[in-house]
Amino acid sequence: MERDFTSRSHHDMGGLEAGHVKPTEHDYEFWEKNVDAMLVLLTSMSPKLMSVDQLRKGIESLPPDAYEKMSYYERWIFSITQALQYNGVLTTEELSRKLEEVQSRYETEEV
Repeated sequence: MERDFTSRSHHDMGGLEAGHVKPTEHDYEFWEKNVDAMLVLLTSMSPKLMSVDQLRKGIESLPPDAYEKMSYYERWIFSITQALQYNGVLTTEELSRKLEEVQSRYETEEV
């Protein structure tokens, strides 16, 4: 069976001219550091709750418009959530309940 390597997904920029990339310093926000740490824990536990391959697959499965609108770590959050649901670690209902709880707590706090 022969594979067709000519078509690309929207995120696949390998080998394409994209211009000069200007390196910039980035101070990571607290939530971004938490997402990174969470992925390390989820992929290094025994047994693993998800794999780095699942992270990549989830990110690559995003539709082009969502991929472009989301930040780097927002894509990670989406993918981690999908993987944990797929692996039976959490359900949509559990996630919805927790999100409502956090939203309610946020709304009652003085900002």
